[in-house]
Formats: sequence, structure tokens, C-alpha cells
Amino acid sequence: MELKELTDKIAGICDTYVEKYEISKSQDWMLLKIQEELGELNSAYLKLTSRGRIGKATPAELEKNLQEEIADVLCFVLLFARERGIDPEEAIKNKWYKYFEIEKGNV
Repeated sequence: MELKELTDKIAGICDTYVEKYEISKSQDWMLLKIQEELGELNSAYLKLTSRGRIGKATPAELEKNLQEEIADVLCFVLLFARERGIDPEEAIKNKWYKYFEIEKGNV
């Protein structure tokens, strides 16, 4: 699946979510959701690495939770980029690929 197609599907899910819970979807909301989800990712990682309260969760459950929180962060980053009209693939190429050129001495 292409990244744009994946992002479109994620946007549909997000639209259903904000409608169901009567949330005003905005760029600010999406950016704040990234921060919220990143906090949840940090918490999941701390639990997985025995530096947080894990309760009765098994190692497999903790790993699954970490994966789900990574998905949440990625999804909201994609949604925010889409809302801002940013092509994530182009942004990555422009930011990260230049380092390949530096390593090759082509800069």
C-alpha cells in the first residue's frame, strides 16, 4: 500500500472518530494529539523496560502496547502533514537524503 493511500484510510478513521466524539478537528488538535500519543509511547516504553508500573501485563502485552503507541504517533504525524499539505515522502527525501550525498562527498 502506498503512503498516500494509507494516509487517506487513516484520515477516514480519524473523521469517524472526531464525528463520534464531537471533536473539532484542527491542525492544533492534531499537533497536540501527536504530543499526547508520544507521551503514551514513552509510558509504554518505560513499562516494557521495567521502569514503569506494569500491573498484570505480560511482556507480550507490553510489546503489543508499544507497537500500538508507535502506530498512533505515526498516524497523527501523517494526518498533520496531510492537513498542512506536506508530502511526507518528499519531506523525508529533502531532509534525510541529503546526508547520503554528504557521505558520498557530493555536496
